[in-house]
Amino acid sequence: MLRKMTLAVSTLMVLAGGAWAAVADFDDLTLGAGSYWNGAPNEGSHVFTSGPAQFNNSFAKFGSMSFWNGWAYSSMADTVTADYTNQFSAITGAAQSGGNYGVGYMDFWNGVNPTVTLATPSVVDFAWFANTTYGYYAVRDGSDFSKKFGGDTGDDEDWFLLTITGKNAAGAATGPVNFYLADYRFADDSEDYIVKDWTKVDLTSLGTVKSLEFTLSSSDSDPDFGMNTPAYFAMDTLTVSPEPATLGLAAAGLAALAMRRRMGGRET
Repeated sequence: MLRKMTLAVSTLMVLAGGAWAAVADFDDLTLGAGSYWNGAPNEGSHVFTSGPAQFNNSFAKFGSMSFWNGWAYSSMADTVTADYTNQFSAITGAAQSGGNYGVGYMDFWNGVNPTVTLATPSVVDFAWFANTTYGYYAVRDGSDFSKKFGGDTGDDEDWFLLTITGKNAAGAATGPVNFYLADYRFADDSEDYIVKDWTKVDLTSLGTVKSLEFTLSSSDSDPDFGMNTPAYFAMDTLTVSPEPATLGLAAAGLAALAMRRRMGGRET
């Protein structure tokens, strides 16, 4: 009997974890094929929700020009256009899952970082990341505003880094996770790389968090004007689980319910 009870509780805990895991994959947001949303046409600060997470966004117009920061979501698939007119395409040419994905833009001028806020404190299991098409070609070939990584000889030790910082409910940092979107620091130039495929990044080391803040940095930066590398990245399939204490209570509750049913609801 004890062995059966232990097995039952273990099974219930697995089922509870599987049932409670939640995903922000942007596919619960309405978007036509080959399009994007960046806050337009409504000016001001916005928040949109996918799965268990909220994403910050701001959109503004200045005459014939418009600006946005934070997060956008996209179904764009342009892997060819290499300039700023193609801000919303992942170099992968498709979402990691489904049809939509997120695009983060870090606004140095206004000090705005892409931020994800969870509905409840949770453990973020992982997310998938890639370069945008604009960022990929700027790193590979250079542009009017940024250098070609590696320089003319290929020996320059350039890098493009995404840092994900977890924050708890009190706003204190729980730790960073670093992911290089491009890395040219290897002694053997053949090992230099730019991330072109969706890459899964484990975020469990951040522990239980209420929010995630995304920061970009690059070896190609100006002390007065900030980073020259286009400050974009793509993200998809952010997967979270409830904090362990909550999951344990849920499993215990399920186990008690199973026990009661097995006893036929008898009371003593």
